[in-house]
Amino acid sequence: MSEVSISVIVPVYKIEAYLPKCIESILDQSFTNFELILVDNGSPDNCPEICDEYAKKDDRIKAVHKAHGELLSGRKEGLRNAKGKYVAYIDGDDWVDKFYLDILFKLAEVNNSDLVVTGHFREFDGKIETIRPPYTGVFDENDIKNSILPKAMYNGAFCEHEISTYVWSKLFKRELLNQILFEVPDDIVMGEDAAITYTYLSISKKLTISRIPLYYYRQRHDSILKSIKNTTIEFYRLGLLKNFLEKKLSPYLDKENLDTQILYYLYSLILVRSGGLIHDASGNIIFNPFLKATKNSKVIVYSSGSFGQHLLSSNYKSNFFQIVKWIDIDFHEMSIGDNFVNPFSSIVNTEFDFFIIATINPSAFKSIKEELVLMGIDSKKVVQINTDEKEIRQLFSQLGFDKNLRQ
Repeated sequence: MSEVSISVIVPVYKIEAYLPKCIESILDQSFTNFELILVDNGSPDNCPEICDEYAKKDDRIKAVHKAHGELLSGRKEGLRNAKGKYVAYIDGDDWVDKFYLDILFKLAEVNNSDLVVTGHFREFDGKIETIRPPYTGVFDENDIKNSILPKAMYNGAFCEHEISTYVWSKLFKRELLNQILFEVPDDIVMGEDAAITYTYLSISKKLTISRIPLYYYRQRHDSILKSIKNTTIEFYRLGLLKNFLEKKLSPYLDKENLDTQILYYLYSLILVRSGGLIHDASGNIIFNPFLKATKNSKVIVYSSGSFGQHLLSSNYKSNFFQIVKWIDIDFHEMSIGDNFVNPFSSIVNTEFDFFIIATINPSAFKSIKEELVLMGIDSKKVVQINTDEKEIRQLFSQLGFDKNLRQ
């Protein structure tokens, strides 16, 4: 094979139903000068055989088999085997547009960029939502250090990133990725993409952001992150992430800015993982982020995504709220306890005290709230999420972190 332009790395674990579509979408690329590295992460299903079969059919494909580890270990193993000038990560249950690599490559080459960021599609239960970066452009090292990085994790609107955390829908230079990826601790399993993306961004000299969506992210019912079970381990890992980000970004950001960005980013991770209702080791709720909605309030919950599912699961254990309806515009059959997802229109004539929009995306929150008001919902009943910095710091203190977020 001649010199490879792009190494496409696909970590693989327990996704045999989705993997062929992912691989076929890569092999169907208009851009052909790539290698495909399938990293079997000790998958117990038929994924190893699928990887080997495709490797036999196309000499651009390399199947790598390793003992099971976290996703990060698969990303690292793929990079160890990569030979391309650039690296593109694709998750094995997702797929990409025919022109995905072609456009990524052109954006990188034309603008001499170290990092390319694009939009993506979110596919959930057959429905597709388009997600685009807030702005586009080509940014030099000065822009990155002074404008992009200070808002990368938190731009002042809870919890909105200037640069998405995902390593997919991006193109990296292999030589730069080699400098940072292997330093990310394997024990970081919550926010590991952020550890990679933001550290890489800090050493980039040229960034190109495009709104073109070409990556299809599949939000699976069975892939929603599990709720927090062992708080000791969870918060230890959270501490690892915090320490790593602080160490890598402190040379480029002032302490106050970095501290605030990390605080709100970690808070968003905890909220989604816990469903908002945060318990102590004894199972007692020590933090309720849903302002005004108190214990035993009659609540309608909007969203059957990750946050919504975790909120329903957490509430099922604690019976903190009386959840009278669970709805989503992306209606599909799903249940947690006695609660089933209902269509958006089902809220008519439902008595409730408060309406919780289970999202940490302020843009999504605003648009959903506007739709609810159009349907006659009192805007005063729509619950805001607590973003008071003092109270968030008190929460971290209760979780075992000191004032500098160290455990």
